[in-house]
Amino acid sequence: MRFLPTDEQSDFARTLRSLLGSAQVPAAVRAWADGEPGPGLALRSRLAGTGLFALAAPESYEGAGLLPLELALGFVELGRAGVPGPVVESAAVSVLLSELGDEALAKRFLPGLVAGEAWAALTLPGGSPYALDADAAAHCFTVSAAGELWLAAPASGEALRSTDPARRLSRPAAAGGELLAAGPAVARAAGAAGRWARLLTAAQCLGVGEALLERTVGYVKQRSQFGAPIGSFQAVKHRLADTLLALEFARPLVWAAALSLTPGDVAAAKLRCGEAAYRAAMTALQLHGAVGYTEELDLSLWLRKARPLRDAWGTPSECRAEVLRSVTPG
Repeated sequence: MRFLPTDEQSDFARTLRSLLGSAQVPAAVRAWADGEPGPGLALRSRLAGTGLFALAAPESYEGAGLLPLELALGFVELGRAGVPGPVVESAAVSVLLSELGDEALAKRFLPGLVAGEAWAALTLPGGSPYALDADAAAHCFTVSAAGELWLAAPASGEALRSTDPARRLSRPAAAGGELLAAGPAVARAAGAAGRWARLLTAAQCLGVGEALLERTVGYVKQRSQFGAPIGSFQAVKHRLADTLLALEFARPLVWAAALSLTPGDVAAAKLRCGEAAYRAAMTALQLHGAVGYTEELDLSLWLRKARPLRDAWGTPSECRAEVLRSVTPG
């Protein structure tokens, strides 16, 4: 069995990597953190041109179909580049609206999301009560525990910052929103959207871990101590090898989760990718030494993403519990 991306899928990932490599993403991330979304929005438009956002919407609404594997491949590249903004949440909203089966709502919101003209924030029952980057999103959707889908009013108060300054969190306003739909269909669609959000966050974690490892390997080849590159030291080699193995063992779990989209598989992928990214961050911080703590170094942009992404859309304990439920009889 050949459990690898096809040539077409690999070409798509390479196209994204090439685009992002020439897009000055670190500058866009720093601007986003400073409250200037312009460069991030311009980057969103360029990504939309590749068809990335169309992979989470049906063809009937200008999408390419619901293609989780291709989208996961794309989100690995977004994580590798450190792209800012509610990219996961926007894709999850597209899935929610697609699964809901309400043609009027789909026509109202999906074309803008597919075309990269708008981003969306999202909160779901059982998840974080905070919406990511709601201040920069055109729409903020929230699903209540009662199975009601709301278009929330603009959040009140100043947005909270997470460990990653490019991630701003806010609570959707409790009143003044628009009720869009209610009933069992909303709950089912929210469940599907939550699984996609967890899968795509896992893919982002994998990309963040890869970027951290790549930068750390490059650094230890250049930094010398006792007259030799520190990358030649046995302890450093072992630390890097352990980090690489964690990432490589996490990778097939992402592909398996994208193929099945079952809660247990998705939770397993999120658990392993989140922990692998966090290990890569700790390795990068230790091997870079004191310079690793400086915000001026671009490395900090990925270091500060690893922990929030590890916990977003499913903390390690929540994912472990979901995996246990999936393998426990009855």
